[in-house]
Order: sequence, then C-alpha cells, then structure tokens
Amino acid sequence: MDGTVLLADDDRTIRTVLTQALTRAGCKVHATASMSTLMRWVSEGKGDLVVSDVVMPDGNGLEQLPKIGQMRPGLPVIIISAQNSITTAIKANEGAAYDYLAKPFDLPDLLKRVSQGLAVKKTVPSENQPQAPRMSDLSLVGRSAAMQSLYQLIARVMNAPVSLLVHGESGTGKTLISRTIHELSERAKGPLIQVDDLMLETPAAIAKLFDDARSGTIVFEDVSEMPNSSQRYLAQAMDSLSGDQDEPRFIATTNRNLGQLVDQGEFRQDLYYRLNGVEVQVPALRQRVDDIVIIADHFVQKFGGSLQLSDGAAKELKKQPWHGNVRELENFIQRLSLTSQDANVSEASIAHAFSENRPLMPDASAPMGAKLSDSVGAHLQHYFDLHGEELPPSGLYPRILREIEAPLLEIAMDATGGNQAKCADLLGINRNTLRKKLTELDIHVTRRRKLM
Repeated sequence: MDGTVLLADDDRTIRTVLTQALTRAGCKVHATASMSTLMRWVSEGKGDLVVSDVVMPDGNGLEQLPKIGQMRPGLPVIIISAQNSITTAIKANEGAAYDYLAKPFDLPDLLKRVSQGLAVKKTVPSENQPQAPRMSDLSLVGRSAAMQSLYQLIARVMNAPVSLLVHGESGTGKTLISRTIHELSERAKGPLIQVDDLMLETPAAIAKLFDDARSGTIVFEDVSEMPNSSQRYLAQAMDSLSGDQDEPRFIATTNRNLGQLVDQGEFRQDLYYRLNGVEVQVPALRQRVDDIVIIADHFVQKFGGSLQLSDGAAKELKKQPWHGNVRELENFIQRLSLTSQDANVSEASIAHAFSENRPLMPDASAPMGAKLSDSVGAHLQHYFDLHGEELPPSGLYPRILREIEAPLLEIAMDATGGNQAKCADLLGINRNTLRKKLTELDIHVTRRRKLM
C-alpha cells in the first residue's frame, strides 16, 4: 500500500495496533484520539484516506462525514464502530462513507479495505445528496458478523432501483427486513403493501395493486407459493412497467430455493429474474449464536422487562437448536414472561421451561385401529399417570392442540403436494387461517407435484 492514512480512535490499543499494521503495510499514519485534530488535518489537505471511530470525546465520526465530504470531496472515509446496529450502518452509508466495519473487526480485512480505498478514485458527490432516512424502532437486532454483513447490504440496496429477493428459513425475520428496507428508504412516505395470492388473481387486480402502491413498496410474501396463473399475470404486469420513478418497488420473500424451483418447472423463470435483482440472505439463528442473548433481552423488554436472565440462563438459551429461529425465541420469551415465578431467571428455569414445551410422551400401548378419541384419551391418561400425584406443567390445553394440529397439517400438506389452496380445501378452513397455522407451528412447506 502507498498513501497516508488519518486514524482517529480514542482507544489507545486500537491506535497502536492499526498504526503498526498500516506502517508495516507501507502506509504513513497520522493517529489521534481527537476528532478536532482529525478535522484540522482534513482541512489542511493531509491524508489520502480516513479511518475513524464513531464516538470520540470531542465529536462523532458519523456526524462529521458530510463536513469531510464538503472539505475534501472524494476523500475515502472508513467508519469503525462498536455501535453495531442497523442505524449505524445506514448512517454510514447515507453519510457517503467509503466503508463501514463493526468492532471487533478482522485486522487483515481492514487492511484490505484500506488498500482498496487508497486505490479507488472516488467521484465527487452530487450537490443533491439524499437526505438521511428516518430512523424507526424496528426490532432488527444483532451484532454478529452475519448481521453486520446484512446491515451493510441493506444500506447499499435500500435506495437502489432494483427488486429484492429476501431469502431465509422460517422465523428468521424476512418480513421485518422487508419493512425495514422500506421504512429506511426514500420510499418511506409511500405505501407499503404486503401481498397475498388473493390480490393477484386477475390482471385487473394486479393493475390496481400497482397503482395503489405508486411511490411505495410491494412485498410478495412466500412468493414460492404463488399459483402459476398469478405468476403469469404478475410477470406480464411487470413487463408493462415503463420505468417511471413513482412505480412501486418490489420485494419478494421466500424460505425456498427459487432457482431450484425454476429448474423443476415449479416457478416461472421470467418472474424469477424480475424479482431476483439482488438476493438478501437472512442468516438462521444458529448461524449467529452470539446474538441469541441480545435478541432474548430485546424480547424481555418487549414483554414488560420484568425478567433478568442470569449467565447460566443465557448459556442455556445458546445451547438450544431454535429450529423456528427468531420467531421461536420470541414465543419462548413471551411464554417465560407469563409463567415465570421468579424475575431472576436461572439456568434451571430455562431448562425446565424447555421441558414443559417438549412433546407429550407417546403411548406405545394404544392398540392399532382404535378410534382417534380413544387413542388420544389413552395417550393423555398415560401422560397424567407419569406425573404420579403431581399435576403436569400448566398450559396443557394449547400444548395438546399443538400436538394434534402439527401432524394433521404436515400430513395434509404432504398429501396435497404442498399446495396450500388444496390443503385448505381438504381441511375445510380458510387459506389465510392455514397460512397462520403453518407459521405458528413452524411447519416447513415443500411444494411438489403430487403423483396421482
């Protein structure tokens, strides 16, 4: 590397480590713990690149970004921050930072970005810079490396004129991320319309939808479940758009691999390419274990803030598989908030709460061919007998319903090849009710052709 780096951080250790690493890499380094000193160096024309912390004793690196841009158009600024939130990433992006890294960062990664920044000749920014988006109380929570990457991607694409495909497992927060992108974008004053299949049944309905969503955002939820006719109508409607600025932006969510569905002939290729402008991959909770306690604390506050998780409780939470991801964790904390007898939650309390929610023990003595009511009765009697003179844990009724509903829906969905419309008709319930149940029970839907 060849160039002069202006380094501002009030942590002496970070200044020392970065100064040594950058010097060994061939850079000249001017390091300071003062934001005013950094700004003086910038005004004097010193430096080819800036590396700055956010919170400093005499200033804020994010707040100084516009001023640096005015004094030195094209000077790359890399923001490093321990405030690892979506707000920080968005502000860094909107402030025209060259790059943003969350602390703790990987030193080789920072050196690589410094090298790229020194090599890139940034263009002079337009006088009409977009205003910073409105920050909201959206609960997109996490400080892990996986979430930092997601935050940075959101910051880059939220105002880009492309459609987005938000992909992730059930319960990871795809709808929340779609809403976050809308509310932090320049389209925030426009409508946000979340679409179900009933809104796409005819070309006229789609035309009205597009008109209602002008200057806003349309979110197609669970797009892999869209019927073939709706796929065709939607692709044709998107083809007819003229590219006006007030046309709606499209975001689609899915928990399935649309590329594979295209190869299998179950999803239209033309619609796939129109929706998949940029793919936003949402990490599963098991891919960001370090966020589990942070998210749990967030939900504790959401449900009244009466609980205090001990270190042992936090460790027990991190041991669980969380197949339902963030949604399952939210439901668990809500249940714990309602049923916990002690505000100080111990490791044993967490383990006990999990045991209460585990499936009822099967009754191997139930005879084959018995009526369902007889089998259920024998099953429940056996469950009560296992507790002797004590009663089973409270909340038995919803647990029994869940035990019956889950296999019923799974078997019915499998019998209908994953077709939700057919499954709802088979069960005699509303399609929206079916969808709600599938979400609540974290049932993974796999659409396939049913061989008759």
